[in-house]
Amino acid sequence: MTVLREFHEDYGASFVAVGDRDLPADYGRPERTQRAVRNAAGATEMAYGVLVVTGDDRVDFVDNAVSNHVPERDGEGCYALLLDPQARVRTDMYVYNADDKLLVFTPPETAGDLAEEWRENVFIEDVEIREATEEFAVFGVHGPKSTEKIASVMNGGTPPDEQLAFDRGRINEAGVTVVRTDGLTGEEGYDVVCAAADAETVFDTLLTRGLNAAPFGRTVWESLTLEAGTPLFEYELKDRIPNVAGVRNALDFEKGCYVGQEIVSKVENRGRPSKRLVGVRLDDTTEGGADVHHDGDAVGELTRVRYSRSLDAHLALAYVAFDTPADATVSVDDTRGELTELPFVEGSDRSARLPTY
Repeated sequence: MTVLREFHEDYGASFVAVGDRDLPADYGRPERTQRAVRNAAGATEMAYGVLVVTGDDRVDFVDNAVSNHVPERDGEGCYALLLDPQARVRTDMYVYNADDKLLVFTPPETAGDLAEEWRENVFIEDVEIREATEEFAVFGVHGPKSTEKIASVMNGGTPPDEQLAFDRGRINEAGVTVVRTDGLTGEEGYDVVCAAADAETVFDTLLTRGLNAAPFGRTVWESLTLEAGTPLFEYELKDRIPNVAGVRNALDFEKGCYVGQEIVSKVENRGRPSKRLVGVRLDDTTEGGADVHHDGDAVGELTRVRYSRSLDAHLALAYVAFDTPADATVSVDDTRGELTELPFVEGSDRSARLPTY
């Protein structure tokens, strides 16, 4: 459940389930909202589960479990994957070094199981893990004016310049941590983390004080991230092999990672993948999961289809056979499509998850 349901309802929100939470779908007229984010700034409630990891061995413990190197200095973060023994993605996460603890942000539906599993795998290490999802609220601010937006309301700190770095400060007397995001919408962006008790004060300030920001929901989020070529966990990453998804920013190529106490092979996967993630511009809409055909042969499947209000076009992401021509004409159900280089839209930032092969 959103921490601010009545607040969102007052703004006219409808809701959608994201994992095990209800979040705003949109506030009406999403085409205007999307233009506002692309041209200035918008604010949204983010869907994260949160783990708090403490103890002297916390960095080594999490570092051994995930696909990327966990930062050792306060104020830094990384994007990482948890893999199964076949090196498929079980969940993705952001890991932030917050002085005497690590904060781990996951898709909301995976946090509880991950906390339990990690606790079971603590043996002689000095590590404690707890789920703390209900203790925090996280709001995203995105758009080419998002830095100015944050600067106009943040006291005692400054918006960080580097992706996944963070600074601490206050917004309307509430303590906040402000993280520079990794460009998932194709625009400059920040995650604003606060105590759940301060959620209404912080979100209202983000919307109405300083430089204004338009509220937006999951409908616009999924369209913006698709335009930016960003694979999302629930559509493009779950149960995929990392080098097929092309999310090379989640990988430290020289390390292995563990499932329980059994090592998963190094995550470098240097061989050519069987498929790659591409953009498709469609003549008409269709459903995610639909087969993609080229020259009469099935070569892949769509993962996510959305109407782009920025381009006035039906866009999709798809996994296709790796050797499918980059500019191939394809058919999907009863409509025609063209494979397209990602991102579809160039904004004020570039998604760090943009598929790379």
